[in-house]
Amino acid sequence: MSVFTPPDSRAITQRLMASDQVGRVPAKTLELFFCRKFLDDRECNDLITLIDQGRRPSTQADEGDDPYYRTSETTDLDAKHPVVAALDKKIAALTGLDLILGEPVQGQRYDLGQEFKEHTDYFEPSGRDYNKYCSVAGQRTWTVMVYLNEPKAGGATRFKRIKKIVRPERGKLLAWNNMDLTGQPNPATLHHGMKVRAGVKYIITKWFREKPWGWA
Repeated sequence: MSVFTPPDSRAITQRLMASDQVGRVPAKTLELFFCRKFLDDRECNDLITLIDQGRRPSTQADEGDDPYYRTSETTDLDAKHPVVAALDKKIAALTGLDLILGEPVQGQRYDLGQEFKEHTDYFEPSGRDYNKYCSVAGQRTWTVMVYLNEPKAGGATRFKRIKKIVRPERGKLLAWNNMDLTGQPNPATLHHGMKVRAGVKYIITKWFREKPWGWA
C-alpha cells in the first residue's frame, strides 16, 4: 500500500520562481505569482461557454448577515470534460501541484456591480464550518485563478495587506500560497474581488488541499 506524502510547499514555490513564464509580486508576507497568457483566446472562450451553461448563485463558508458579501455566480465544472481536463493538466504542469489534491475547477461570473468582499480562501479554524469543509481533505493550501476576460471597468483583485491591486487580463493566471512559512493560514492572503463597474467578468478558480480530495 502506498503512503501519501503531504505536498511540499517549498518545492512548489521554487518551481514557480524558476519558471521563465512566471513572475512574483514583491511581498515579504505573501507568496503571490502570476503568469501572463497562460490561456489563449480559444481556451478562455471555451471556459466562458461552460460557465454560462451551469451558473448558480455563489455560496460561502461561515456565511454572515451581509447578503451582498458575495454576489457572483458560480459553475462547478466537470473534470471529465475535455476542456476542463486540459486546463487541469496545464495548471499541474506549470505549478507542480498534484491534481489528486485539487478541488474540482469552479468558474465564476461577475455581472455589473457584483463583487466578493474581502475574504481569505482558507477556512478559518475557529469558524463554524471548519470541520464541515476540512474534515476530509484538510485545509486549502494553494489557490490558482485565471482571468478569462477583461471587463470594461472594475473587477480587479485587491490584496489589501500587501497593498496590491491586480487588474483583470485575459488569460492571466494568479497563484498564491494560503499558508505562511510555518504552515499556518496566512492572513496576508486577504483579498477582494472588486465590483465590476462596466461589462462582465469571468474567472476560473482551483483550490488545492493538504490531503487528497475525497468529496466525489
